[in-house]
Amino acid sequence: MNYGAVVDGLAASGNLRVLPPDASLLPDVVDLSSNDYLGIAGDVELRTSFFAEAALNGLAMTSSASRLLAGNQNEYYLLEDMLGRLYGGCALLFNSGYHANVGLMSSLADKRTLVVADRLVHASIIDGIMLSKADFVRFRHNDYGHLRQIMEKKARDYGSVIIVAESVYSMDGDRADIDALVSVKRDYPDTLLYIDEAHALGVEGPGGLGLVAASMSRDYVDVIVGTFGKALASSGAFCVTRKDIKDFLVNHARSLIFSTALPPVTVAWTRKVFGRVLGMDSARMQLKKLSHALNGILSSYGNSGAVVSHIQPLIIGDPVKTVSLSQRLFDKGYKVLPIRRPTVSPGTERLRFSLSASISMEQVDLLGNVMKDCYAI
Repeated sequence: MNYGAVVDGLAASGNLRVLPPDASLLPDVVDLSSNDYLGIAGDVELRTSFFAEAALNGLAMTSSASRLLAGNQNEYYLLEDMLGRLYGGCALLFNSGYHANVGLMSSLADKRTLVVADRLVHASIIDGIMLSKADFVRFRHNDYGHLRQIMEKKARDYGSVIIVAESVYSMDGDRADIDALVSVKRDYPDTLLYIDEAHALGVEGPGGLGLVAASMSRDYVDVIVGTFGKALASSGAFCVTRKDIKDFLVNHARSLIFSTALPPVTVAWTRKVFGRVLGMDSARMQLKKLSHALNGILSSYGNSGAVVSHIQPLIIGDPVKTVSLSQRLFDKGYKVLPIRRPTVSPGTERLRFSLSASISMEQVDLLGNVMKDCYAI
């Protein structure tokens, strides 16, 4: 393959990706591309408190082995126990959201399984399904009538079915209807319901536990996936499920079995942060206020149909124009990075505005004036 020619083609079409600068070195730039939804990443007091505790406890900086071989297990058990109590199930840690989705889907599904997934689920879920070699059908985004049609037509031909959705979608910020998904799942035996809460965790539901926790139908969700690298300002991921499924995963999820485990010090930090997040209702309220203000700004640019959310897209529909607007905003002090294929489909290129509770209302209000200047060029 001529790699240079491929790179040149990406550049010519406006689809070349480059690693962005370190936003922490740009104090005058408002970061609207981070997933630090609650502003915890910049909480110096919390970080200082944690490192004082870590020094006293002698927490290891590395696990030095996979989870099945590592000697430093206590921190993993403490966090899994905390998560299990909060969600009412059995928790299992993974190294990242990608590791979790790939490991879960590639092991829970097989050639006798039908996977029916929302069209906009994470790429990591799709990759896991492909590894499983299961038959795979997508239903139209948030269209539960279409989901039911697929189930009526195909479910009886398979030994098991897995329905997969996200609770808050990463590129549009809209939400799944958990009760509607459960309604479909309950009509078909041998069906698992799998919900990825990556972008809801910390933000939605009681204590920030996500949309499943807020649903009266939560007991019918078989697998919940969450990540620590977004609102929780840490690293890693988890699933909460039944004990038999957890035991199965420990023996079959290759991303767990063959990966060096998370550093115990990172797991301890996650547990401390999770305890803090449960009580951060004021930050969640601030995030909602900012979301309404941002929605008012973006609605002036054809975004009026977008849901009020901490994630909001401005669809441009052209990669070159999307990159150009992103650069103009950056020059004015706002980092809003362009989203292009393969993350989104051609023709839906966008700026993805991602809010943090650490942003002030004044900064969002000023964005309205900046958008007028930049969008008109």
